[in-house]
Amino acid sequence: MPRRFSPAVRPALVLLVCLLLTGCLGTLVGTAVDVTLEVAKVPFKVAGAVVDVATPDDDDEDDED
Repeated sequence: MPRRFSPAVRPALVLLVCLLLTGCLGTLVGTAVDVTLEVAKVPFKVAGAVVDVATPDDDDEDDED
């Protein structure tokens, strides 16, 4: 036979469970934000690399003088 909690204890248990779950929720949200920021940075890193490859170096101009 399952043991039932008294009606006075139930709100305290619900509050305790909610407080314990906020730590997990904060961790999940923080991880999701970190991943989103890293994904958003990728196009800028790729574009910067393409620009570096496409633009000529200034060192070649100094050698001709």
